Amino acid sequence: MITLSVNGEEREFDGDPEMPLLWYLRDELGYTGTKFGCGAGLCGACTVHQDGVATRSCMTQMLDVDGVAITTIEGLSKDGSHPVQLAWIKHKVPQCGYCQAGQIMQAASLLAENSNPSDEDIDTAMWGNICRCGTYQRVRAAIKTAAGDL
Repeated sequence: MITLSVNGEEREFDGDPEMPLLWYLRDELGYTGTKFGCGAGLCGACTVHQDGVATRSCMTQMLDVDGVAITTIEGLSKDGSHPVQLAWIKHKVPQCGYCQAGQIMQAASLLAENSNPSDEDIDTAMWGNICRCGTYQRVRAAIKTAAGDL
């Protein structure tokens, strides 16, 4: 039996321990904000927090999350009031929106570690979170705004 916390709620999992966390979150718990993108940990659409650190849920097996706290985009804030979410709105970051949950989760993890990131810090932390619409400049601006609001 695997026990974990998801968005502050204790959960138990008694299925295939090699199942990706992504499918547990989406298919079994209904947290569909976390997206499937590439299945290889390369695009960042599936990013969640594992004990506060950004991780790719498509590459994380259930056996690796025993005793771990997982936060999805739905658990970042109950009402969308996290500074990163508000900055995303202010800077009109999303176009198609598909990658945005992963982008926001990666940015929130960055700001939890570094409350005043430089452009280079942002580029390094966000590398690997692909936005097919190319809103990278707005992502950077939103992260800087969120950093000022923390």
